[in-house]
Amino acid sequence: MTELTLIAAFMTGLLGSVHCIGMCGGIVGALTFQLPDSVRQRPQHLLPYLLSYNLGRISSYTLAGLLAGFLGSQFIGWLPDAHLVGRLISGVFMIALGLYLGAWWRGGLHWLERLGAWLWRRIEPLGRRFFPVTSPWQALGLGLVWGWLPCGLVYTALALALAAASTLEGGLLLLAFGLGTLPMLLAMGSTAHWLTRLTRHPWFRHSVAALIIAFGLYTLLVADPHTAHALQLPGFCATPTP
Repeated sequence: MTELTLIAAFMTGLLGSVHCIGMCGGIVGALTFQLPDSVRQRPQHLLPYLLSYNLGRISSYTLAGLLAGFLGSQFIGWLPDAHLVGRLISGVFMIALGLYLGAWWRGGLHWLERLGAWLWRRIEPLGRRFFPVTSPWQALGLGLVWGWLPCGLVYTALALALAAASTLEGGLLLLAFGLGTLPMLLAMGSTAHWLTRLTRHPWFRHSVAALIIAFGLYTLLVADPHTAHALQLPGFCATPTP
């Protein structure tokens, strides 16, 4: 795995985090609005709560990435051309994510979210125990639970980890992805209204969606052994054609 691979995972989280406004905005809002005014209105007092929540969330992502990478190592590694299969999985999921964010086609990732809802129904009651949040430790626990919220964006990153076919690389990819979502989630805690207005503009969401689709298409082209070259994108090293 190269630095470019990790950057690709980071950019997937950064670009796709416009989706976090809808999925996580209510959770962050509930966390911050229940805090005393003396905490909520002072950034230096609010920041520890936001950092703790996001530390828990990203830790859960990383654990899920470790698990996905391990599963990938058990199955994809047995395929004759694991590198090609991994790139195909990465490219298809990134295109599906772009279509999902652009509201052009929600079928594939929406189906995965519904599948993940089965696990979420069993985990979500644990999260309610941390409300109302009165300390950074409670915010950390809330993040650890809510990191398992069914989300098409996270499932795209998990597909990259699965395709990596390595436990360690899967964890690192999800860590990089989680760090990519961090700026949006931190900003949401203090400027949620401004961000909500921005991300609701069709032109903004469509522009981000188009960039992710282009990234996915490029990944698929690189996955083609007839066009492969030394550049590396999510998950795998392309083998140059002789």
